[in-house]
Amino acid sequence: MQPTVQKPLMEMRYADELAALRKHDKGSKPANWLLSPRAIRSFILGEKDPLELDGKKVKITPKFFGDDALVERAIITLAGNRGLMLVGEPGTAKTMLSELLSAAICGTSTNTVQGTAGTSEDSIKYSWNYALLLAKGPVPEALVPSPVYIGMEKGIITRFEEITRCPLEIQDSLISIMSDRVLNIPEFGEYGLLFSSPGFNIIATANTRDKGINEMSSALKRRFNFETVEPVRSVALESKIITEQCSGMLAANGLDMPVQEEVVDILASTFNELRNGTSFEKAKIQKLSGVMSTAEAVSVYYQSALEAHYYGDGSISMRSLTQNLLGAVMKENKDDLPKLKDYFNGVVRIKAERNGGKWKEYYESRTSIK
Repeated sequence: MQPTVQKPLMEMRYADELAALRKHDKGSKPANWLLSPRAIRSFILGEKDPLELDGKKVKITPKFFGDDALVERAIITLAGNRGLMLVGEPGTAKTMLSELLSAAICGTSTNTVQGTAGTSEDSIKYSWNYALLLAKGPVPEALVPSPVYIGMEKGIITRFEEITRCPLEIQDSLISIMSDRVLNIPEFGEYGLLFSSPGFNIIATANTRDKGINEMSSALKRRFNFETVEPVRSVALESKIITEQCSGMLAANGLDMPVQEEVVDILASTFNELRNGTSFEKAKIQKLSGVMSTAEAVSVYYQSALEAHYYGDGSISMRSLTQNLLGAVMKENKDDLPKLKDYFNGVVRIKAERNGGKWKEYYESRTSIK
């Protein structure tokens, strides 16, 4: 029995689905992959019919909503031993997609480098246990492997999060590894070569808002296939994502709270319209400069639901929703506040007059925006 964890890994959360897919997978698999590309596609995008596992039916649920063709191209990129670079706005599920791909391909999504301004070459390749190094010299047991070393040795995926936040020279340490699939360890002399095992590859992510911080070199770009993960365009799809994500989060927190569909629809409409700068009621509205991602929408609903559970009667008040929305908007740019006020006084007012109900309560909560 697995212990309760705050955030289960993809390979833990969907262990039954992965096991069922492995049992029924008849497709051709690249070397050292646990599943075929066809089965990995099913794992990420879902299957209509459940699969049998140990006498029970296991439903393969869709986990990534958006561009199915992008998922297929990403899988084929990795099958062809090309590095995969997922780029896009913050909160577009790039990290989640990389975790799902890693869990399906090699059974682990934890072999990860987190890119920051302080990321060093040691934290990418390998470092040393200096007590052993001083006592015995550069022997194998003194070497401390980092994610790229582990990926090459075991033939598994290495995930590199927010690669463009690393200094350029640190990024470029990947160039020879991705070209030659060999890691040179000079301290071991003539035997200091680690050849990558079949299955090794790199999935990197980068936010388009970070462009210009540490722009990737042309040489490194050529080692990757780039895929752009776009924000969700459909309000209905965004509502579905918010509902599914929040249902799972509330259940994981032991809260038996149904997701309020009308509140979710209002929240999804708000994020979609403020992100795109258009609405049905008003041809053009002021687009916010801050991140209005689906992930932020999930956070706003979840915080509002927790507030309703711990301080209220379990029903989300629109004032609480607006206050949490305000926190998400003001997080990056205070100049977005007048734009949010304008949105409430225009679009939300029209919807309140037309639809009443929760929309009217939502419009009345505009006094929280100061």
